[in-house]
Amino acid sequence: MTDKAKRPRPGSNRAGAHRDQQRQPIAAHNSTEGAMLDAIASAMAAHGIAPANGLADLTTDGQLCRYRVDGDKAGSRNGWAVIYLDGVPAAAFGSWKHGVTETWRACEPTTEAERQHHRERMEQARRQREAEQAQRHQEAAARAADLWSKTRPADPSHPYLQAKDVPPLNARQLKGALVLPVYGFDRCLTSLQFIAPDGAKKLLTGGRKGGCFIPVAGKAATATRLLLCEGWATGATLHQLDPAALVLAAVDAHNLQAVAVGAHRAWPQLPIVVCADRDPVGESKARAAAIAVGGLVAMPQSGDFNDAMLAAKGANHDG
Repeated sequence: MTDKAKRPRPGSNRAGAHRDQQRQPIAAHNSTEGAMLDAIASAMAAHGIAPANGLADLTTDGQLCRYRVDGDKAGSRNGWAVIYLDGVPAAAFGSWKHGVTETWRACEPTTEAERQHHRERMEQARRQREAEQAQRHQEAAARAADLWSKTRPADPSHPYLQAKDVPPLNARQLKGALVLPVYGFDRCLTSLQFIAPDGAKKLLTGGRKGGCFIPVAGKAATATRLLLCEGWATGATLHQLDPAALVLAAVDAHNLQAVAVGAHRAWPQLPIVVCADRDPVGESKARAAAIAVGGLVAMPQSGDFNDAMLAAKGANHDG
């Protein structure tokens, strides 16, 4: 989901994108340098984030550059890299979309001076990455607020709501997509999740997800407990089962623990039940989240709690 092209805002990274375009791309000057670049490219590919245009979009000046990851949509630049070829050749690279952050170096430093130099370079790369990430999050939050202001209350007859047999609750709608707000525990809107009529889900590009949540239903001040799950539809089902609970959705299993810890800090008086999806990843991540906050785990016989509710309704109807 994208909004219309606008003039670059103050602080926008579009100026940074222009600088990337002005900087000289990688060009191997000798066979040794070429071998190092090939090794870096192989390391990127091994972690599933190979540059779509090979090394043509990358630079070796020690400054962060962004690139399109092979397989990502045209025009996207979710990959990032910081590459040094002098001294002990080294690189840091990753992808915001794929959640990858890795480092590479040609060989082990042999002296304390080389080790210190390497540590300083990697620290500089970390600072550049975090600054770029903060900029992406800031811009995405502004886009999220703009798009959210254009939404309307969700139509109860939306195909996804009908398929899941849940009410709209706080869901809104933009054209044909359901729109769900993603918040941090500072109550600031960080991103949006869009759900198409066929159930396809998409997060706003660049939005912060880690440790953030979709508020599904309930109020902390009056809730008897907090139910934490992965997806919004599962949360809507849990609200039907326990209307007195505060229900949060973590978007996916990998975010359960971060949200559980944030919720425990925000509302230490509320017991937490992590409502897992019945699959290996869902169960493992839910148990880790519960252990982190001294909570409990609840799990259906199969699928998620929405699947279980639909199966029970089908059985009752058949009977």
